[in-house]
Amino acid sequence: MTTLTPPRAHTGSHAASDGRPTDAPTARQAHAAPPRGSAVPGRAGVAAGPGTAGAPRPGAAPGAAAITAALAQFDAAADHLELDEGLREILRSPQREFSVRFPVRLDDGQVKVFSGYRVQHNVARGPAKGGLRYHPSTDLDEVRALAMWMTWKCALVNVPFGGAKGGVTCDPRALSAREVEAVTRRFATELEPLIGPDSDIPAPDVGTNAQTMAWIMDTVSMHAGYSIPGVVTGKPVSLGGSNGRADATGQGVVYTVEDAMRRSGMRLEGATVAVQGFGNVGEAAARLFHEAGARVVAITDVDGGVRADRGLDVPALSRRMRETRSITGTPGTVPIDNPELFGLDVDVLVLAALEGQVTAANAGTVRARILAEGANGPTTPEADPILAASGVTVVPDILCNAGGVVVSYYEWVQNRDSLFWTPRIVNGRLREAMLAASDAVWARADADGIGSRRAAHAIAVERVAEAVQLRGLYP
Repeated sequence: MTTLTPPRAHTGSHAASDGRPTDAPTARQAHAAPPRGSAVPGRAGVAAGPGTAGAPRPGAAPGAAAITAALAQFDAAADHLELDEGLREILRSPQREFSVRFPVRLDDGQVKVFSGYRVQHNVARGPAKGGLRYHPSTDLDEVRALAMWMTWKCALVNVPFGGAKGGVTCDPRALSAREVEAVTRRFATELEPLIGPDSDIPAPDVGTNAQTMAWIMDTVSMHAGYSIPGVVTGKPVSLGGSNGRADATGQGVVYTVEDAMRRSGMRLEGATVAVQGFGNVGEAAARLFHEAGARVVAITDVDGGVRADRGLDVPALSRRMRETRSITGTPGTVPIDNPELFGLDVDVLVLAALEGQVTAANAGTVRARILAEGANGPTTPEADPILAASGVTVVPDILCNAGGVVVSYYEWVQNRDSLFWTPRIVNGRLREAMLAASDAVWARADADGIGSRRAAHAIAVERVAEAVQLRGLYP
């Protein structure tokens, strides 16, 4: 039997594992997360060999870089905690993986076969929780990485869920509404053995939204013969969704950025903000920053971007996105692309698109004072020391974008109780939860002399490791 020994209790009296002195301040510094290079049993398609946490091999599948980064971040935290090898092995690998190929008849009568995935990384702290992503580059390795990040995210904000993620390899922009519905309902049918209010609760992610969740809830409910609203979160409010859920991830970005600014002697009102991504998270973050008095000067989406140094009319851009599905060409703006966006001299740069956006190749161009990770894994481990050397404060993803899972938890609770909360109650509790997690991250970074990302992961990994230990090994 594997012996599970407790993770080392943290103190502030040791040298930082990323090479910084113990007395290094934190609120303005990021950290490095070097890969360990050790193998993961049963994990294929990563780096130079099966399960290796090194650089992705040339020509690797799209998700290889994501799982490489996720494993490197975990290994850095595990090294810092001096985690027992048995616990490392448990926590490095997903508990369950599900892959499916299913046919859907398209509007032109042709049949197309889609690939779908669901990965449950760890459920030691509660039911699996995580979004469903519809994107052309979605593959099993990407879903593995996202599921692992969800485990740490749930633990960091202290909600009683484990981490999961899922997705379908498709481009929803190239499908009609009826085709997206058909894909969703068939995928939901395939997922039925896994998902449920007590086992695994999906939510929206890239390429999905409240309507997607409504279709999943309806499909599962029709098969059961009665309504099961708690099978998903992020639903429309009229179907049992929570007030505040649609903006929750973006709202969490604003709360954690405002807290980081306060610690650095900055103010949100009048601050300049640039946002990569104008989907579920980026649109909400940009709009909420605008409402809070910040000046959003540039936004990019999948088709391009717009810039106005005097400040963008974010509500108008939101309307344009709903009407045309793009913000490019908005009158009164100049075009901008992602490389230009990353190099803008702004107070806050929000990354709210996909993983792997800031790398060793472009991290040196980032001039923002604060980098807010509204997406999952948008910064590679190799970029972290470069950002630190430039004095960029990183609000790490498992903290910055955790508002969505916090309010998903609130929605799950409300569904179970059939008692719904007002927007004021939801947002008040969200703010309290996000600031508590933020306080914990910056306090741990100060105490241990490490950067914000490693501090966040150390807290999360420590909590999950404790749950695994307390539950023990079965049989």
